[in-house]
Amino acid sequence: SAVSACLSMQASKLVELPCSSYDDDDDGGSLARDMDFCTAEQDPMAWSSVPPEPGTFSQCVRYLAFLWNLLFLLLGLLALAVGVWGLLAKGSLQGERLAPLGSDPMLLFVLVGLGTSTTSLAGCLGTLRSSPCLLRFFVGAVLAFAGMEVLGGLLLLAVWHRLRDALRDALLLCLLRYHDEPDLRFLVDEVQQSLQCCGLGSYRDWEVNLYFNCSAPGVQACSVPASCCLDPWQNGTLVNTQCGFGALHLGDVAASTVVHLSGCVAQLSAWLHSQAGGIAAAAAVLVLVEAASVLMALKVLGDIVP
Repeated sequence: SAVSACLSMQASKLVELPCSSYDDDDDGGSLARDMDFCTAEQDPMAWSSVPPEPGTFSQCVRYLAFLWNLLFLLLGLLALAVGVWGLLAKGSLQGERLAPLGSDPMLLFVLVGLGTSTTSLAGCLGTLRSSPCLLRFFVGAVLAFAGMEVLGGLLLLAVWHRLRDALRDALLLCLLRYHDEPDLRFLVDEVQQSLQCCGLGSYRDWEVNLYFNCSAPGVQACSVPASCCLDPWQNGTLVNTQCGFGALHLGDVAASTVVHLSGCVAQLSAWLHSQAGGIAAAAAVLVLVEAASVLMALKVLGDIVP
């Protein structure tokens, strides 16, 4: 009984000892491990790798960031679908049409849609899955796009005095490929009808087109498009596609009663000058949208990786 009482007393003393009490023969590494284990037992959150639950504001920002990126993902996919549909409808992806693909306006829709959808998808998945890698990619991509936009704006301001020559070159390309590209034909018709103009400097510039040239063998020789006519509508409902036939055969006085004589370069340049405020406002809105996207992504990233 005396031995049992002695063993009980020693056990009670061992229970009362703190976690850091050990024999003098233990080495330093074992002592440090046991102290860490003691700390973990006293505070279980010390070894927990699970981040704390985000607050209400952080959760609202996360939901808003997801919906925000989802909206731009849908817009990007829509632009991509329109561009691919345009290329397929015109056969621009066929082997013999790959050469002029670089000047196809539908390629711009494809590139913008692809870039927007890829970046927005990274933002959606990064927010949904709490992925720091995807969120960093999203922030970097948006900042890269913003940098290119600022650089393009500065370049545009630097060459603003040469904008008229650039417009002339672009319109000349549209005149030359008027019958080859349906989207270019639509663009030219819209510009000429809206600004009530015809050609580059005058209506006679349409002679550079192979189909409208007076030496062309077709029925459209010495003609201009119907969008050059003063009144292209027939009975107010249908477009009279032959209203500009033979306009280049007429003198300026006689042609003035049928088509617009002034060119589109001067009027388009004046229109751009008048719309400078609207263009600047649109650019500012775009910058604010990108800034809001970056700030929300950084907030979510800060909650994931403090």
